[in-house]
Amino acid sequence: MDECQMLRLKGGNDLAYSEYGCTAGTPVMFFHGWPSSRTMAQLTDATARELGVRIISPDRPGIRDSSFQPNRKLTDWPELVEQLADHLEIDRFRILAISGGAPYAYAAAWKLPDRVHAVAIASGAPPIVDLRDHSGLLSLYRRLLWLYRRSPQALRALFFMAGAIARIRPPVRFRPLMLKLLQLQPCDASSLEDSVAFEACFESQRRAWRASVKGLTTDAEIFAAPWGFRLEDVDVPIHLWHGTKDRAFSVQVAQSVEQRLPNCTARYVEDEGHYSLPIRHVREVLADLLAV
Repeated sequence: MDECQMLRLKGGNDLAYSEYGCTAGTPVMFFHGWPSSRTMAQLTDATARELGVRIISPDRPGIRDSSFQPNRKLTDWPELVEQLADHLEIDRFRILAISGGAPYAYAAAWKLPDRVHAVAIASGAPPIVDLRDHSGLLSLYRRLLWLYRRSPQALRALFFMAGAIARIRPPVRFRPLMLKLLQLQPCDASSLEDSVAFEACFESQRRAWRASVKGLTTDAEIFAAPWGFRLEDVDVPIHLWHGTKDRAFSVQVAQSVEQRLPNCTARYVEDEGHYSLPIRHVREVLADLLAV
């Protein structure tokens, strides 16, 4: 399930990736969330096999097994995706992004419109720097943004302390307690009771924290910085999927993104949250992406 493959990039850095689904299927690049890593794509494996989809899931620079890239920007990502596609001899491809993978999907679609056929975003993160009102963000995110603006060094120190805890793998019998402590929406907590979903979401996080807190910190800072392009300039078809009970990024936040994208179809799924939507609706999301 997690056969790590490595691509030596121009300049000498390594990009780690794993594949799921059908080897000869329709190629779909999977962009993981934050904090997470490539094995989050395990969520798609069974469905991808059914639908004949080849899922290619890379670790972003500094995440898990991919080389750290100092001073990287969001707009650096499309070139790495293009090198990966060239390496795999894939001309055109689709993108599926979850949560924190969304900014990277928009960047790739903006920079590589001739290669990105379409994009599906599930529970996607918005361009935070463009938001006038942060009330639609998870309270934890609002606190982290406040700290980042006042003392980036303090935020980095906080992440390093959090990493010591996040690296610990809880025994299976403690998972219900962990889900309760996280104070998730009931729909999210119940969807994560499935062992495959739990492993895909939380084990991918744990391995990312264990590999490089510095990489995860850099990834977080990129979300809070200007993206370097406008959503209005992304012409590739974008399909947004968002749960009405998403507390990480509210429906209103998703709607503000929808209104800025010139070629967007949005589906707001009743009674689904940030985790439950991609877990429970991955088949619909992938099937919809293939139909574009």
